[in-house]
Parts: sequence; structure tokens; C-alpha cells
Amino acid sequence: MAVKAFDLKDFEVKDKKILVVGLGKSGIAACHALAKKGSKLFVQDSKKESEIDADLLRFLKDNKAVCYFGCQPEAESFHMVVLSPGVSPELGFVQEAKEKGAEIIGELELAYRLGHGKYVALTGTNGKTTTTTLLGEIFIAAGRKAHTVGNIGTAVISASVNADEETWLVTETSSFQLETTKYFRPMISAILNLTPDHLNRHHTMEAYGAAKAKIFAAQTEDDYAVINIDDEKAYELLKHGCKAKVYPFSRTKELEKGAFVKEGKVFVTDLENDEPVEICSVKDIKVLGTHNLENVLAAAAMAYCAGIDAKVIGEAIGSFKGVEHRIEFCRELNGVRYYNDSKGTNVDAAITALKALEKNIILIAGGDGKSQDFDPFLEEFNGRVKHMILLGRDAKIIAASADKVGFDRYTFAQNMEECVEKAFALAEPGDSVLLSPACASWDMYKNFEVRGDHFKDCVSKL
Repeated sequence: MAVKAFDLKDFEVKDKKILVVGLGKSGIAACHALAKKGSKLFVQDSKKESEIDADLLRFLKDNKAVCYFGCQPEAESFHMVVLSPGVSPELGFVQEAKEKGAEIIGELELAYRLGHGKYVALTGTNGKTTTTTLLGEIFIAAGRKAHTVGNIGTAVISASVNADEETWLVTETSSFQLETTKYFRPMISAILNLTPDHLNRHHTMEAYGAAKAKIFAAQTEDDYAVINIDDEKAYELLKHGCKAKVYPFSRTKELEKGAFVKEGKVFVTDLENDEPVEICSVKDIKVLGTHNLENVLAAAAMAYCAGIDAKVIGEAIGSFKGVEHRIEFCRELNGVRYYNDSKGTNVDAAITALKALEKNIILIAGGDGKSQDFDPFLEEFNGRVKHMILLGRDAKIIAASADKVGFDRYTFAQNMEECVEKAFALAEPGDSVLLSPACASWDMYKNFEVRGDHFKDCVSKL
């Protein structure tokens, strides 16, 4: 799977016919970058023209873009097709373009080829946003010129085209972004974990894992790959071929090389002599849950591999309070604490939230289940979840898993307002009301952020 180095000087898009598919944040950013470089721009989006933002339409018209709104491109031969992360490479017209000679890439790959900067990139099923945010704060604390980009919300290309050789791009990458990469080469990569997710897109765990493994496919012996050695499936991804220096991390055991916990303290080992270097005390970590200890270890390892001083890393970890929508404390009312974990969009992420709160949980779950098996989720309820309130498209599928494992304390709701009202009525002092859907939000909301904000708004009105 190893990839030969790519000479950025060889990449030219001027006067090339390039189709951008999907006009979300990354697609729009790609259009702006390509137009500035003089490409012959074509765009496709499933929305009708009447649903497209007026300013975007004006920009596309001014740049003489050929637009396909609500329809597929006609018989064209493109030099390149740039896919937004939510667009499957398996689409018929994308495959037809490929057969006619078009190169199929994504915005992340385009950003790498068109822009500049030093990349540190991480992926994993869960913990990506928390780890990326923390890592970005460590880089800023160290005085580095750094931007957090990618799946976290800011299109990579928006930063890369304005970056210089001293700019660090702390990049959260999803399997959707990675599967369309070819030459993308971070100086430091990381894989946090690997559990079932997005199987409706990738179909098999093997394909999902292979997409994740592309994060280190183009790395060389001069680079570092930070891998969770406690996660067997994640660590096995190294079999896809990794030339980078492997720098593992572990929450459960002391390592001769890498990041680990010993006697209540976080350590990394020196890159030259493998001597342990103390980063901080575990007690200094303010974010809840053992999963966040793993996120801290990954961020500390990546930052140390980037040459950041251990003291700076430790101080940044001590001041980090977490990210929005991930086991986010909202308020306490009548002795009941309310938590927003809308970013818990898959079974494993929601299980992590349950373990972090431990017991006396009134759980709100449901949404777009992405063809997941919910049995493992329900099997974690014993002794933790007092009652579950279900909403969304796949609520009945989760209920069927509940029936299978013998958990009958669940009810259905039509919307978030009803969920919060029912949770308020059920909860007693000492309980926690937790929104951790184990599902994507797309059946009812634009994204998980909107869902989380709606939950918080409902809670604030109690």
C-alpha cells in the first residue's frame, strides 16, 4: 500500500476541466481555490438551483462554472473529479468519469496538492474532534502558527492555500476524506481506535479500516505514526504498510517507546534515547472518561513527535475543558445533571459516554442508525441506564435490540422537545439526563451540532 512521493510542482489545474461534486463547506472551498487557479469549473449538487445560496450562485456564474443542480452531469470528459466527503465514489456518474480517464480525489487530497503547510493528521472512529481540538491548543500554546482543520469543520483547502512552509495544519480526517487520498502525506499521523461505523458507505469493516489506513500510506521513514496499541483492530492496520516510525500509546500498560500512564502520570518517551519524560498528572485532566485519557495520550504523543516541549504539552492539557457536543455539561436542575453528547453518532461513541457517566442515566437515543448492530449498545445498559427515550427514523430498530437483551424500560418520542420533557418527568435527584444518540442526525437535523444545540435549548427552557 506504500505510495511513492508526489512532486507538488508537477500538479497543475489551470485550464483543466474539473468537476466538484457536492457543495457543502469543503466543496465550496474547493471551487474557490480552483477558480482562483484558473480551472474550467464544473459543479454538481443534488439540490435544485432554487435551494442554492444566492451568493454561491453569483460566484459560480462570475467564474463561468457549468452547473448541474438536481441532475447528473452530461457526457463530459473531465481531467479530475473532486468529491465532497459525503459523496460516495461509487456513484454511477463518478465511475463513468473515472472510466473516461478522470482522476477521482477529495478535497483533502486537493488541499495537499494545491497548498502548503506541515500536516499533523489523525483519524479514528471516536475521539477525533476532542483530540484535534486539544492538539491544536497545544500547538498554539507552543507558539506555533497552527490551524485546526478538516472534519472538525474548517475545510482543509481554505487554510492550505493561504499557508506557508511554517504553518502547521492540525487535521481531523474521516474515512470519507481519506478514501479519496493518494499522495496526502502528514508528517505525523495517528489512528485513535477502530470500531464499526459507516458500514452503509464502506460495506465491510475491512474496507472501513483500509480507508483509515490511508492516513499513513504516503508517509516515509522521516515521519511518525501514532497508533493506539490497546486497540487491536487499530494496531492491525499497520499491516497495510507503514514506512513511518511507529510511536504507540497505551492507557493500560507501560511502554518502552511511546506515550503511556504510570503511577497516575502521563509519560512520553524521548525520541532519541527512549527515556520516559513526564507530561502531567492524570488528575490534571479535566475532561471526563477513560476514553479522554486515551485522547490526551494521543495528543501528547503527536505534539512531542512535533518537537513541542513536555512542559508546554502538560500545561495545555491541564487547561483543556473539552469540546462542544461531546459529553458536554449543560446544566443542573433539581439535582439532575443534563449532558449533551450529540456527537455520539455511533454505538461505540455512545457506549463511551455511558461508561463516563457510569450510572443513574436517563438516555435519549435514536436517529439514522447507519446499518449498525445496536445489541452491543444495549448490552452496556445493565446498571447504568434507568430509562431510554427513543426518537428518529431507526428508533424501532434500537427498541428491537432492547427487547432482545431484555431491557424494557423505554418509551418513544416524536421530537426533541418531547424527549426532554419526558426525561425531566422521569429523572430524580442524582440522575443524569444524557443525549447520546448512537446514531447520525441526518434523518431529523442538518448535522449533530444542530441536534445538540436543539437539545441544549430544550434543556434551558425547563
